[in-house]
Amino acid sequence: MSTTVQREPERRAGWAPAWRRVPRWQLLLRYLLLLAVLALTIGPFLWQLSTSLKGPGEDLYRYPPSLLPQHVTLDNYAGVAGTIPVWDFALNSLKVAVTNVLTNCAGAALAGYALARLRFPGRRSALVVFIMAMLVPVESILIAQFVTMRELQLNNTLLGVVLPGCIGAMNVLLMRNAFAALPYEVEEAAYVDGANAWQRFVRIALPSVKGTLAVVAIFSFMGAWDDFLWPLIVLSDQSKFTLTIGLNFLHGTFADNQRLVAAGTVIAVLPLLVLFAGLQRFFFRGVGEGAVKG
Repeated sequence: MSTTVQREPERRAGWAPAWRRVPRWQLLLRYLLLLAVLALTIGPFLWQLSTSLKGPGEDLYRYPPSLLPQHVTLDNYAGVAGTIPVWDFALNSLKVAVTNVLTNCAGAALAGYALARLRFPGRRSALVVFIMAMLVPVESILIAQFVTMRELQLNNTLLGVVLPGCIGAMNVLLMRNAFAALPYEVEEAAYVDGANAWQRFVRIALPSVKGTLAVVAIFSFMGAWDDFLWPLIVLSDQSKFTLTIGLNFLHGTFADNQRLVAAGTVIAVLPLLVLFAGLQRFFFRGVGEGAVKG
């Protein structure tokens, strides 16, 4: 106790132990590496944003390249809407993504809680099956998925796009690990008070794993929103195309306006940024996930 009291003023004064002191050249190297990673991460998006704001008189292939547009214009975004029904495609993608988020959050939470908390025959085998499902490449089961959707008469429907990915094995394992980290004493107290499994799940376990649930929601939305191959295979009616397929019409044999392509890319990325901005408060709560709250 005395040691803690003696170190408190030193901690407030900015003192740090010798083993925590880092030379300035190492700090500089770390910041340079972080800046390099940041440039590689957001650099392409900034370039697409800059291209989407450039007017028709600006050279996109000039050297050295210019990141800041000389004449900022929003005509490229209007051009996207005039070339393809981008808002109809975006609405189809939104339907698929929201449905995918709801089914993954509900299904993965239920399955994860069962694997982590409930005792039933075959529980370990079920866990192994989920782990093995993650090892199967998606491309190897596309034909089987397509045949299944055709037998169910779900080809060329948005439900056929959603169904194969409505519950992901990775999401189930994420929820299972989150529920397994919760203290058993809390649920035991609720069990003594007469709470059944469903009440313990809804009132105790689920509110304690909001961070992991936000991670599942973000991953599910991103996976459904950015998916290109499976909607391209299962959909044939243009009125049901998702945004990723619809943007492909902006460049081709007779149309290749990079400004429109960049504007369409920015339109496709904006919902992901909005979603992450809204859920980042829960997304970064993984460290304290499962803590006992008073």
